[in-house]
Amino acid sequence: MDLRFTPEETAFRAEVRDFFRSEIPADIRAKVSEGRALAREDYVTSQRILNAKGWAVTQWPVAYGGQPWSPVQRYIFMEELMQAAVPLPLQFNCFMVGPVIAAFGTEAQKRRFLPRIANLDDWWCQGFSEPGAGSDLASLKTRAVREGDHYVVDGQKTWTTLGQYADWIFCLVRTDPAAKKQAGISFLLIDMKSPGVSVRPIITIDGRHEVNEVFLDAVRVPVENRVGEENKGWDYAKFLLANERTGIARIGLTKERLQRIKRLARETPMGAGTMWDDADFRARVAGVEIELKALEITQMRVVAAQATRDATKPDPASSILKIKGSELQQAATELLLELAGPNALPAGGADLLRNDPDAPFAWEDAAAPMYLNTRKVSIYGGSNEIQRNVIAKAILDL
Repeated sequence: MDLRFTPEETAFRAEVRDFFRSEIPADIRAKVSEGRALAREDYVTSQRILNAKGWAVTQWPVAYGGQPWSPVQRYIFMEELMQAAVPLPLQFNCFMVGPVIAAFGTEAQKRRFLPRIANLDDWWCQGFSEPGAGSDLASLKTRAVREGDHYVVDGQKTWTTLGQYADWIFCLVRTDPAAKKQAGISFLLIDMKSPGVSVRPIITIDGRHEVNEVFLDAVRVPVENRVGEENKGWDYAKFLLANERTGIARIGLTKERLQRIKRLARETPMGAGTMWDDADFRARVAGVEIELKALEITQMRVVAAQATRDATKPDPASSILKIKGSELQQAATELLLELAGPNALPAGGADLLRNDPDAPFAWEDAAAPMYLNTRKVSIYGGSNEIQRNVIAKAILDL
């Protein structure tokens, strides 16, 4: 398999690289690179610039706003976006609920939701995990009982990322409590302004309000807001999670962080020289770079195979990308934390990041919050332990 890029692909890389650096505001990209919290307006501004170019939902079917790109072009686009520190198009909109609606929704749902999803006119959040049903998601207990042309939904969702901004939530709910766990689940679209929906913040260890609990108390949801068939929601969830896990590898993000680490190491004093003069530190950076290159080659193999796969079927290789990609993201933040040293300790760094995203700060202020926040990437999207079970069954046939 030839994994080299063609001249056309190289030219495409140059086009998207120039666009990201010239059109996405530099202050937004600086926040991403420095690990600072983005305001709601930052996400909206960036995504609408991309959408005006036709680049917010490139992986969607062309009929709904996607691009007729090859898998390699899609890979190049995402790598360059991350290396330029451009905010990802909102993941819940563009990589989760949007593809599910495009693949399994009714024509009415596609017309109603997809354009607003792409332009971030509606902000979506994810209602999957519950207390006691995280990695074992099929144990979820949120119930939806049908009453005429509505479902009445009762339950609780947790770890709902950026739910404080959301207009809509896509939820897995149990519609047949007598069925085998996976067989009795449906996929509902719920307006967050519905009576009975309430949101309570969870402040995470890095000091930020990023995740929430969502409570659903006798929430009435029109049956027309169910995606696909009743009790088939687990199939749509697997499709969604496979997309999420592939994206979690985030090779371009780790490349950008390593480049920044090397630059900062050359500027950080140590003894009579700098941190970059420390052979052990350089060796550890090189070790992460080598593993990242191996992961990149693995992802390129997955990308090359996409042309012959059914796009609606999950690729178990996404579990490999998720495991290694999340581990390397964590390794990069560990290097950054070591580089910051004692300057990462002041608690004011987290307070500044949480309360005033636009205040001046030293790069060391973000090192500890970024390190702590990145602990989650080996858990969400299905924990790495669960992904190893997927690999054992679907790839190794154990």
